[in-house]
Amino acid sequence: QVQLVESGGGLVQPGGSLRLSCAASGRTFSSYAMGWFRQAPGKEREFVIAISPSGGSTHYANSVKGRFTISRDQAKHPVFLQMNRLTPGDTAVYYCAAGLRGVGLSSSLYNYWGQGTQVTVSS
Repeated sequence: QVQLVESGGGLVQPGGSLRLSCAASGRTFSSYAMGWFRQAPGKEREFVIAISPSGGSTHYANSVKGRFTISRDQAKHPVFLQMNRLTPGDTAVYYCAAGLRGVGLSSSLYNYWGQGTQVTVSS
């Protein structure tokens, strides 16, 4: 059974940092593009950041550029999301996703999804 499981979410003050991890089981995701999406209360799921299978190409939402960084390895945790200078606007459930249709912003590119981890930015 293929699973993606996010971890590392929590409560952080504005200006703080968090690092999210995505653990994978059931297959190797080295050939998959990996992405992070988020969904805030009352809003639709939105693209955050993604990385190509080789790690050579990354895509960022404008709202996180310069603050968030995505990285990957080929072991148990195929993707990480480093989030710096967090703001209340970053509060959302963050989802890890994997896909074979290329790296990009559209959720339709991704075949597998985790259950999400809550990130709350509040003082």
